Amino acid sequence: MALTVLLVAVHVLHFWAGSSAVTTVFVQTGSDLRLDVQEHVVLTQHDEFKWTFNDLNINVGRLEYNDTNPIIAPTYKGRADVSPQNHSLLLKNVQQSDSGDYVADISGENEQRVAEYKVIIQDPVSPVDVTVKSVSNSTESCNLTVSCTTQDSHIYSTLRCDIQSCKQEGGERSETTTSGSSLRIYLLNDSIICNHSNQVSWTKDLREIRPLCFIETGFTIGIVIWIGISCLALFLLLGVCIFILYKIKNRGHSICQSTTDDAATTTYAMIQAHTGPKRTENTNKQDTIYSQVQSTSRTEHLSDV
Repeated sequence: MALTVLLVAVHVLHFWAGSSAVTTVFVQTGSDLRLDVQEHVVLTQHDEFKWTFNDLNINVGRLEYNDTNPIIAPTYKGRADVSPQNHSLLLKNVQQSDSGDYVADISGENEQRVAEYKVIIQDPVSPVDVTVKSVSNSTESCNLTVSCTTQDSHIYSTLRCDIQSCKQEGGERSETTTSGSSLRIYLLNDSIICNHSNQVSWTKDLREIRPLCFIETGFTIGIVIWIGISCLALFLLLGVCIFILYKIKNRGHSICQSTTDDAATTTYAMIQAHTGPKRTENTNKQDTIYSQVQSTSRTEHLSDV
């Protein structure tokens, strides 16, 4: 009896001798998953290699000595495959029901566990939204209450801002949602950021704080007034410069106009003095010619009579 117990114990120890640590794997729903063996597999004539699911109760696929065609369990037909070359297991289009423990064993003359996985299938996380619930302004600072919301969870945080910086009361906040994902809300570079994530996916949303917080605060009004006064002074200075340039331009134009008028008057007087005698001489010549023609015509007429 004692010999039988000893042989069983040796058998169990030998079976687990090749077993490695359990490897946890997170996979997104709908993806393909490949599970590799951590040991070099060599099958003898009476050995069998197999992948099982959840404590050896469900066979996924197996290979026998010198067999190149794996035998896949009916429930895994079309969505699982065992490689004859490296003995890895391929699971296609995994679903939540595929979460569990997967082990690879060699049974027969050389019993050995060559791989062990804990597989966790997760859905992508839902979108997240940052919402400003309230804003309280004063002449020196403002307080904001913001929320970080998903489909099944939400967290709140309070922020206090002054003219120089913003601070998150209590620091970064986080919690685990009912679906097992992580929800975080934190401050980064004057923006409030909400992050929703798990091991296979993540989403985020953010809002800038300054446009929300300082829209009505006293120091912002002061800045606006200072900018307005500066702009007004600039416009007044520009107007004065334009007026001065306008006056200088008009003064120069008047001087030029006066010089031009004087020159025109002098020229006109010279032309009149020069053309007067010529016009008189031409008139006399015309009168003289006219008298000669009349006199000749009258003499001829008298002769004919």
